Amino acid sequence: MLLKSLTKYDTNLFYRLYSLTVKRDCRSIIWLSKTGDGYLYLVIGALLWAFEPEHGELFLYTALMAYALELPIYVLLKKMFKRPRPCDFLLDLTAHVTPSDKFSLPSGHTAAACLMASIVAHYYLPFAVLAYSWAALIGLSRVLLGVHYPSDVVAGMLLGITIASLSISILG
Repeated sequence: MLLKSLTKYDTNLFYRLYSLTVKRDCRSIIWLSKTGDGYLYLVIGALLWAFEPEHGELFLYTALMAYALELPIYVLLKKMFKRPRPCDFLLDLTAHVTPSDKFSLPSGHTAAACLMASIVAHYYLPFAVLAYSWAALIGLSRVLLGVHYPSDVVAGMLLGITIASLSISILG
């Protein structure tokens, strides 16, 4: 009963958020979502490694370890839950982007963004609010684009923060 109620709430919240983008220009949301594709993380890590002598190298190693742990867990969870994406499951709904894989739980973009935000916050505290705000917007963008439910985003957040915390405790 509780699961059914949560699923209904999750679907209703998805529809409310997604409806904000129907018949609208979503280029800015798509651009924001693409900042979570992974290339930016590599650029940030390389720049910090090259030009920031105090924490740059440790930041890069922590991030590499975290992503090496996060990616297989993310894939395992996707295969385990096999939750259809809202754009593939709900009627009369077309996503604004083509998803990179078949299943929605957890949101990989959100997991990666929250992982990066957590590591940035640990090593560069003055940038914590900016990093976490950006990660939250990545998660929101995935719902607005029609490829994730809000609970997928929450699961991605938990995954990213957990793996970042583990990596920081080992290397940081």
